[in-house]
Amino acid sequence: MTQPPPPPNQPPQQPGFGPPQEPSQPQQPAPSAPATPPTPPAQQPPAGPDLSKAPQPGYGYPQAPGTPPPAAPPTPPQGPGYGYPQQPPAGYGYPAQQPGPYGQPGPYGQPQQPGPYGQQPPYGYAQPTVPMQAQAGQQGGGRKINAQVAIIVSAVAAIALIVGGGVWYANSSGKDDDKQTTAEGGDTKGGKGDGKEGGGSGDGGATTGEAKEKAPASTGSKVLFQVPSPKVPKGTTSIPISGSWLTDSVYAKSGLSEITGYDRGTGTKKWTLDLPGPVCTATPHLTEDNKTAIVHKPAMPTAQDPKSCTEVAVIDLEAGTKVWSKTAKSGTMPISFNNVTLSGGTVAAGSTSGGAAWDVATGDERWAPKTSDSCYDAGYGGGPKLVAVRKCGSYDQRQLHIQTVDPTSGDVLAEYKMDEGIEYAAVVSTDPLVVAADVGDSAGDGSGISDFFSIDSKTGKLRARLSAPGDEFAARCDGIYKVENCSGVTVGNDRLYIATEEHDSGGESYSQTNEVVAFDLATGKQTGQRADAGENYEIYPLRMDGPNVIAYKRPPYDKGGQIVSIDGESFKETLLMENPSTEAVRDVESRMSPEYSEIQYGQGGLYMSSVYASDFTTREKEYSVIAFGTE
Repeated sequence: MTQPPPPPNQPPQQPGFGPPQEPSQPQQPAPSAPATPPTPPAQQPPAGPDLSKAPQPGYGYPQAPGTPPPAAPPTPPQGPGYGYPQQPPAGYGYPAQQPGPYGQPGPYGQPQQPGPYGQQPPYGYAQPTVPMQAQAGQQGGGRKINAQVAIIVSAVAAIALIVGGGVWYANSSGKDDDKQTTAEGGDTKGGKGDGKEGGGSGDGGATTGEAKEKAPASTGSKVLFQVPSPKVPKGTTSIPISGSWLTDSVYAKSGLSEITGYDRGTGTKKWTLDLPGPVCTATPHLTEDNKTAIVHKPAMPTAQDPKSCTEVAVIDLEAGTKVWSKTAKSGTMPISFNNVTLSGGTVAAGSTSGGAAWDVATGDERWAPKTSDSCYDAGYGGGPKLVAVRKCGSYDQRQLHIQTVDPTSGDVLAEYKMDEGIEYAAVVSTDPLVVAADVGDSAGDGSGISDFFSIDSKTGKLRARLSAPGDEFAARCDGIYKVENCSGVTVGNDRLYIATEEHDSGGESYSQTNEVVAFDLATGKQTGQRADAGENYEIYPLRMDGPNVIAYKRPPYDKGGQIVSIDGESFKETLLMENPSTEAVRDVESRMSPEYSEIQYGQGGLYMSSVYASDFTTREKEYSVIAFGTE
């Protein structure tokens, strides 16, 4: 896994805003805005091949035995592709230094000046949190909130932050020169994979139905469209633009203060929904009629007034309209929400100041925050079931309660109490229920994971504890901000599928590789199943497709990425897509790091997008979205 992140920027305390301070004794909570993480460096996809900058030998590039690794570039690099020259000492994809004030490199742990936008950590990390209705006689005094947690930022590394964001343009003209703006003078076709077994973020959920993703006659892809990055306002280094969704007909992506829906095959704009302020966080879950939920700011922030993430809204992705927008209060102050999710007809949003829930269709309130005891719902996981991560006790004696709750009433249906001292937990899957945590801060790499907990959602009993040391496994979770945002791991077939850390492939070419392996959720033991990435590729599970695992293979510096389907039983890999290997196309794809960008795949289409818009660029064209499709 990777190096830990630096501490967050700490904006000045304002009444009801700013990161809460952990009290030694329970107190009446005040609403709080999420802490501002370090400003990310932008990625720099070029408008076309830059042949003046030839790659130096690195992973995946031929080199003589004993050749030292390449020197670090003068500026924080954006991962140009697995197998491309990198700076090994800081860990895969990470620079030796973290960004300092306003994006200037500074030593790890150095205090940084907050920017005006109150950024959230990258989307590659989990989703929403949501509180529940208090019930008489409940453990911990019901779903009552106390503003206690001192929020620290999730891993934000140089490679992780892809330039760009809002969807200001996306080939609405249909002209070839627009479609191929990153492959000028080059073929946009990918490799002609035969769909046979190849060499070698996931969302959770019970395995249902048959696999839907099938190998096409030709697995070589072409660039369908690209979305240029928006320009952020002057005086701003970066703005979070989390949120992307895929329906049968629409690919939708958040921008600076808008969401745009595109035809998923051509990139033609179908609709644009203007918002008063930036999207702070979003859930990946959709209702059956393609509605989703977001949290956004009530206006565009400024350096003097950064604004809080107070607005919860439901968006119709087919019509491109806002169904409703709501706020909630803790005492007299509006709550600044860290996350949002969907489950069972309920939208639930949570924060360190409490949470609230509403009916998806009508916006009617289902529960509001309670503030009379030392327990509060720090976050929620959605999807098939609704699960709360509830924090109880003082800062120095914290205990997390993992609760399966009724999405209509908020009643606790089952509860598992984690050991004291575990500060944060992320929900990997709600059915079967799997939670990730860094026990005793032992992961040591900023991933947020040392162990997974398999829990019976009906009884609240622990089924198994799965050890996943940070130096062996490459999954990441953000239990601080977005309780259901994990990458490099997915759940199905009552198994957990997880990416291993990269390692030497064992060949004579000094190449690197990794695998996807499986754990049995009933026993906590590895099943012995293994899907290899192949020489100089790195494989990441994305989601389940019935009983199969859909995975993305990050390529070496001279190849295009791949999408494969891994059979849930035999672990045989079927190639579904191979992207173009032209330099200009690779330059854009390689900046969409699987750990921190948003990757959507379905029906032969791959959509990769950034989670930040940034001003760290001197190039004429930057891209926040690149879409690929097979014939």
